[in-house]
Amino acid sequence: MKFFLGIFCLALLFASGCAPKWAVNYETPDMEIQWPYPPAKPVVKHQKNIKGFRETEAVTLKSIIHGREEIIIQRPSAIAVGDDGRFAIADTECMCVHLYMPSEQKYIMITTAKNDELNSPVGLVFDEEFRLYVSDSALGGVFVYDAKGEFLHSIKNFNGIKLKRPTGVAYNTRKKLLYIIDTLEHRFYAVNKEGRIVFFRGSRGEGDGDFNFPTHAFWSDRDMLYITDSMNFRVQAFGSDGKFMFRFGQHGNGSGDFAMPRGVAADMDGVIYVVDSLFDNVQLFDENGEFLLTVGGRGYFHGEFWLPSGMFVDNKSNTLYVCDTYNRRVQVFQIMRNRL
Repeated sequence: MKFFLGIFCLALLFASGCAPKWAVNYETPDMEIQWPYPPAKPVVKHQKNIKGFRETEAVTLKSIIHGREEIIIQRPSAIAVGDDGRFAIADTECMCVHLYMPSEQKYIMITTAKNDELNSPVGLVFDEEFRLYVSDSALGGVFVYDAKGEFLHSIKNFNGIKLKRPTGVAYNTRKKLLYIIDTLEHRFYAVNKEGRIVFFRGSRGEGDGDFNFPTHAFWSDRDMLYITDSMNFRVQAFGSDGKFMFRFGQHGNGSGDFAMPRGVAADMDGVIYVVDSLFDNVQLFDENGEFLLTVGGRGYFHGEFWLPSGMFVDNKSNTLYVCDTYNRRVQVFQIMRNRL
């Protein structure tokens, strides 16, 4: 009997192919949630939550014996979206990166970088060739993977400089530059495709262009680099050449103030989005840093957060992604164009 079952399983494997197909586990609300609240015109609408990934169509020997596999996101810290709709989520609890390619219904769990095991992946971004850059703050490096999720090389040392605590990463598609935040050095580096420093900016301080434990970065479609300067309780904006442009935010409890700014992103209209981990919300600012709106608050319901961290704006689909870290999910919001 076992022999015939084995032959049957092998036949199914050959008939269906060995590569399993995957889908995203979404959680959707049963009511419409928007900010500001009705009857005001919506600026942001909650769409759904990404909870994990599940094996679907393909039959493998493992799925026959043990059932189809399901992966649950445990502690998301960062998310990035590629131009083809693929996305990657850094998960610090499972010490991995979840990579999903919807066009192929393909899921990959990235846990290694050659001889290193990922320990604390906290930042990631795609380039125009779908290479994925993953910063690991504990390993002191940025690890690069090709479009198939295969490891290419690491960035740890360059020009005699060693990364201490790399965190946020952003990519300038126009100049082909990777920006790396080093939180312990209180600066950021601009690195070319050969892994060499083009320039770096910053030192510890409170002046323009100085930092006090910066964490996250985002390169906008308007050629602006935004960096959360966490312990200076502000966001700073720089040009592609590292020139300081402006800053906004201060420590406080009012609208537009910060307690622990973390993730940052911007849409094509120039609206800037900032995650505040201690306020458990997302604040919106105009292109000059003037406060516009608050989204969310502490809680477990759709549109509420518990110690959120990284975020990303996909301007192709007008979608905002927020890593709701301790609620173990990524919340997805629709950005309403021409609404402010």
